[in-house]
Amino acid sequence: MAREIMKHKRIWMKNHSNFDERWLHEQIKEDPSLLGLGDLDVRDSERTQPTGGRLDLLLVDPNSLTRYEVELQLGAMDESHLIRTIEYWDVERRRYPQYEHVAVIAAEDVTTRFLNVIHLLHRSVPLIAVQLQLIEFNEALLLVPTVIVEPLPLGTEEEDEGGSTDRAYWEQKASPDAMSILDQLIEKIRRIEPRAMPKYNKPYVGLTIDGAVRNFASFRPRKQWCVAHFSICQSDEMSDWLESTDLVTLSYERRWNEYRVKVRKADVDVQDEELMHLITVAYDAYGKRG
Repeated sequence: MAREIMKHKRIWMKNHSNFDERWLHEQIKEDPSLLGLGDLDVRDSERTQPTGGRLDLLLVDPNSLTRYEVELQLGAMDESHLIRTIEYWDVERRRYPQYEHVAVIAAEDVTTRFLNVIHLLHRSVPLIAVQLQLIEFNEALLLVPTVIVEPLPLGTEEEDEGGSTDRAYWEQKASPDAMSILDQLIEKIRRIEPRAMPKYNKPYVGLTIDGAVRNFASFRPRKQWCVAHFSICQSDEMSDWLESTDLVTLSYERRWNEYRVKVRKADVDVQDEELMHLITVAYDAYGKRG
């Protein structure tokens, strides 16, 4: 017996009296998963920009530090909306560098012309293009998202260098003095978080709490010292404070938002108060993000 083919009808919102941009905005604000980007939360709506204009939606991933700057457009994508999307993304990432930022443009129709442009842009801009179709089916309305272009996922240093390892690997790679410094730094961390344990990876030694990765601090033992990384957003206050100490600091790691300190054997005891301050600030900041 032949099955009946069910027909559907596409509704073009741009020219429809009932489904305008305000309607679309409210639907996605109520349920951000309609964009097809996963279970995101609304951080802000019609967010005023310092340079002028309003960002349609600022969405956040509750499980990471990623923010999505979303612009909505009815009809075929055009250059003004695309430029506006990138402009708002750039403003937000410069204002809040502690987060990862992704630009999102969602339009009814992503034409071939702009598809080619987006492919070129997303080599340097993390840009997602979503085509949104409003479908009428069996007297019901369906908003169907199709992710046309999404940014390439960034590989982690751990993935590039071979993943997890064990303590023996670092004992051979570093030195007994450096491993002793590492052990004493872990003990300092346990003063404020007794559940913290070292997690040995080939690129670095991180931390776990109850088995979950919690890298508010990480370490790279060398031959004569151990480089300690503290996950703290850069600020004049923190930078000035570090300069006032006797700790040997390295350049700020902007990619991961980390202050880096070269910890020598003599520093472990002499600079105990300063090291504990860095550990506490990093731990508290990580807890707020989590």
